[in-house]
Amino acid sequence: MTGQEHLIHRYLRSSKRFPHVWCPGCGIGILLGALVRAIDGNGYGKDDIVLISGIGCSGRLPVYLDFNTLHTTHGRALTFATGIKLAKPKLKVIAIMGDGDASSIGGNHLIHSARRNIDITAIIINNQIYGMTGGQSSPTTPFGLHTASSPFGHLEHPFDIAKLVEAAGAPFVARSTVYHARILERLIGTAIAKSGFSVIEVMSPCVTHFGKWSGIGSAVQMMQWQKDNTVSIEKARNMTPTELQGKVVTGVLIDAHKPTFHEEHARISREMKD
Repeated sequence: MTGQEHLIHRYLRSSKRFPHVWCPGCGIGILLGALVRAIDGNGYGKDDIVLISGIGCSGRLPVYLDFNTLHTTHGRALTFATGIKLAKPKLKVIAIMGDGDASSIGGNHLIHSARRNIDITAIIINNQIYGMTGGQSSPTTPFGLHTASSPFGHLEHPFDIAKLVEAAGAPFVARSTVYHARILERLIGTAIAKSGFSVIEVMSPCVTHFGKWSGIGSAVQMMQWQKDNTVSIEKARNMTPTELQGKVVTGVLIDAHKPTFHEEHARISREMKD
């Protein structure tokens, strides 16, 4: 049995329906592999992990993975994750969300989870569109893009998710694309080990709807676009804003230390007892 087969048999629920529900070429399967390898590489057991999702294409992930899992309501993955972390602080809690799930209906929960510095790892799959429901524009859809809900061009400017959570107080923020699978794996491993609210933005444009509306085309062309238009944070520091226009900056964007909500709660509890 190869190492990859070992991970498949160890972490996937073989009783679930395979092949998975994602479209051919979808990057969510790449993320699933990176997540499993990161968890295995960090030495966590299956019972150490709680994996939570909301609704959307990414919502299917907990169904396939043999951890403690919850498939919750749209935009509410972080509320469930917060409750679990407060009740069982020793567990490693990971919330998987899409860009609409996290920054639209769940946007309020995202910024306040960052502000509170809850010890949760948030993985946000940025499809840049609502993929499951037909290709409507989302909070991360590029300005001017024609979509199912903006046939004359998207009138709203997109969120920069990484900057949003940084401004809200997240001590660890990173970004990768699904093309850079090994880098994504390392970033996830670092985020899970980090104390506090850690955010990984995973650029994974929807191959079906975003590909159609953007004109990029096939999944292969989309992967090539990610390869050609990605810049590491180290290289980006020496580039001008003009040179960075249209580029995806990847790597660890923020890595700071600050007391977590749980640490501050424990401190206050001790002071009250003294």
